[in-house]
Amino acid sequence: MRALYDSKSKTLDDKGIKQLFSQEEKYQAWLQVEAALAQAQGELGVIPKEAAEQINAKARIENIDLEKMDEIYQRVGHGFVPFLKVFVMACDEESGKYIHYGATTQNIQQTAQNVLMKKIHQKFLAYVVEIVENLSSLAEKHADTVMAGRTHGKHAIPITYGYKVSVWISELLMSLERMQEVEKRVFTAMMGGAVGAFNSTGEVGIAVQKRVAEILGLEPMLIPSRTISSPKIEYINTLQLLANNLHKVAEEVFQTSIEEFGEVAEGFTNGTVGSSTMPHKINPKLSKGIIANAQMLYSLSTVAYCSSARPFEADSTSNMLFDGVMNQALELMTEILMRAEELSRTLTINEERMKANAALNQGLDNSEYIMMQLAPHIGKDQAHELIYELAIEAELTNTSYRELLLGNELIRSFFSEKAIEELLQPSNYTGLSAQLARQMVKQAKSAIHQYQVQSKEKVYV
Repeated sequence: MRALYDSKSKTLDDKGIKQLFSQEEKYQAWLQVEAALAQAQGELGVIPKEAAEQINAKARIENIDLEKMDEIYQRVGHGFVPFLKVFVMACDEESGKYIHYGATTQNIQQTAQNVLMKKIHQKFLAYVVEIVENLSSLAEKHADTVMAGRTHGKHAIPITYGYKVSVWISELLMSLERMQEVEKRVFTAMMGGAVGAFNSTGEVGIAVQKRVAEILGLEPMLIPSRTISSPKIEYINTLQLLANNLHKVAEEVFQTSIEEFGEVAEGFTNGTVGSSTMPHKINPKLSKGIIANAQMLYSLSTVAYCSSARPFEADSTSNMLFDGVMNQALELMTEILMRAEELSRTLTINEERMKANAALNQGLDNSEYIMMQLAPHIGKDQAHELIYELAIEAELTNTSYRELLLGNELIRSFFSEKAIEELLQPSNYTGLSAQLARQMVKQAKSAIHQYQVQSKEKVYV
């Protein structure tokens, strides 16, 4: 099992990502890389141009005898040689001589994995942009929606829901930038042969690798060593940070949709069943799936770091591990992004419940506000001490904070009853919450526009 699935997984749009995990797509990617290698070698005079053209023409999955490949596999026990043999069979005798010329298995397999990863990566970026757009709509709509700010699980001072969402957007824009920045190191072509030193090709091998990279829309590795795994780890780390951004959103939704909070709710379709025994149950299915898959994704980098340190010029144990770990990371991320897109698009906000919760402490949450208004008169330290004593008395004796403020002669010497009433209103002490929310929406729109322009300028295989 690569990712953690439930009934919700079957209802979500995967943008065609899951098809890219199929065996057929893997074999087609192998063919694509072999074809690119032949084309580059044909252009540079390493093999006859006619052979390169024939290899390219036959590099289609429908030309490969998969049953014959499996039969050869049972006999030779190698994961790639059977594929090469049936590909040779698909070509004419002369062009078949030049298939896989000067390359080794991992040159083709790792480059092909990068080709598929890049396709998936572009879909990941599209998901992130959609999620940011969804959250931007929420932040804009609820820039002024007052709610309780919370620290250490307790009420702190008031904020707006738009501000809370702007925090999520800010982190997601960092992830979007990070994902684009790592592309040049992660999506590379490797054509250095058995140990990465171009032993079988010599100087022309460097030019071949560069041309293969151009054909496939990748970057050529500076040193095409099969033991360089840090870019793979960097990409897994990048996905983990993105998952963590969305995990944070899911945790907030999961917690604040509990009946005792009642501030938000996941979108619900009538007829969806939450429990086989409790008819009333409406569970946070999207959030729980994000949380579970994110936690699983976090575990992958440790084993990748360990395997990356394997000695010498190549190690099949590391190849096996990274192939599995990377595929699992991609599948986990797919499940997280599918859920996060729908969650951010269909989330329901209960403004009245947020307002009621913000007023739950009857003005105590505005203690900092009252202190800062009192400080110019008696000094910050004395103001803190006085407001602390009144606030704690209200908390411990269950006395009205309002009445304690109104009954304090020093406070009344500076503030009227009406002024005290205004000081206790949560909506009067949200700081720059609304302004920051709207600024982040503006920044998000700019970042999305920039991404869309860059996407049009790039050509992806």
